[in-house]
Amino acid sequence: MGLSIREPPVVLVPVAVLEGQDVPEPLAAFLAPAEVVLLGYHVVPEQTPAGQASMQFEERATHAVEEVAAVFGEAGRRVDTRVVFTHDRDQTVERVAEEVGATAVLLSNPTGPVEEVLVAVRGAIDTDRLADLVATLAGGDQQVTVWGLADGGFDAGAAVERARSTLADRGLPAGRVRTLVTDSETPVYDIVERSGEFDAIVMGEGGPTVLSALLGEDAERVAEGAVAPVLVVRAAPGGQPSR
Repeated sequence: MGLSIREPPVVLVPVAVLEGQDVPEPLAAFLAPAEVVLLGYHVVPEQTPAGQASMQFEERATHAVEEVAAVFGEAGRRVDTRVVFTHDRDQTVERVAEEVGATAVLLSNPTGPVEEVLVAVRGAIDTDRLADLVATLAGGDQQVTVWGLADGGFDAGAAVERARSTLADRGLPAGRVRTLVTDSETPVYDIVERSGEFDAIVMGEGGPTVLSALLGEDAERVAEGAVAPVLVVRAAPGGQPSR
């Protein structure tokens, strides 16, 4: 049965290009089935006008972004590229994510071939968007583990079942989807602790707002502590995430 995707997922990939950050080839190959927007950014000091930094570093930054884009080209995906000089990385990533209608934003980490994918559900999620993204990226033979972390009044079991059912509707074979529900008082810590078992992590927003979930402490702490790249799924514009 073929995968039934309701919308082409868009993944925003922010890269600190003047700091030597790149995207590993196996990760580019994993993301290649989605539409990829590569955002090369450089944070400049508050007292330095962004325009001045652009004149000074734009050629170098553009070349660096093109080198990263070439990695996606080798994986069979042409990417949309942007170069931005900014005083505030988080605001810039959020603005561009809104502009391009990003389904998810990548918080990159090194990885080998992506064979095991963790979908960590720790709060409210946009089940349709999450399923569209995972079904698109796991269109090969990746194993997907949907892990619900029950914390307080959050019904992790129901959320996991919704995610599993929606993945099945998108055509992901049941034999490649595992489900797990765990009571957790420290979901972020638990995700980091198990991150070594997986090659990529997909997280629903799970926060009160897009900004706090996408660029706030939880996502950053997982990305900084995990040994795998993290994809944070955003809610659809104007939509209410499932609970």
